[in-house]
Amino acid sequence: MPIIKSAKKRVKTARKAAVRNSKTRRTLKSALKIFTKSPSSKSHSSAQSSLDKAVKKGVIHKNKAARLKSRAAKKAKAAGVKPGKTVKKAAAPKKTTAKKPASKKTTAKKK
Repeated sequence: MPIIKSAKKRVKTARKAAVRNSKTRRTLKSALKIFTKSPSSKSHSSAQSSLDKAVKKGVIHKNKAARLKSRAAKKAKAAGVKPGKTVKKAAAPKKTTAKKPASKKTTAKKK
């Protein structure tokens, strides 16, 4: 066990990160296994989603994810699975603040 206070903190944070990373890895592996067992558009999209999440969290390298996605796409194509449409989330409507009506100022006319 470390003696220095900062080293103790690093041990605690490393434990938390290890738990978080192992959870991400487990969901990734299970999604890929489900897809390889029975390729469908739903399992394909969930596998790709879990790969993207793992990359975003820094669990796997982006090139590895790209390679795995490519392999999954080839398997899906061989199995005759049609890729589902990727649904983009609509941008949240901008909130407009209620503005006060502009008051008309009367200006003095030149004579």
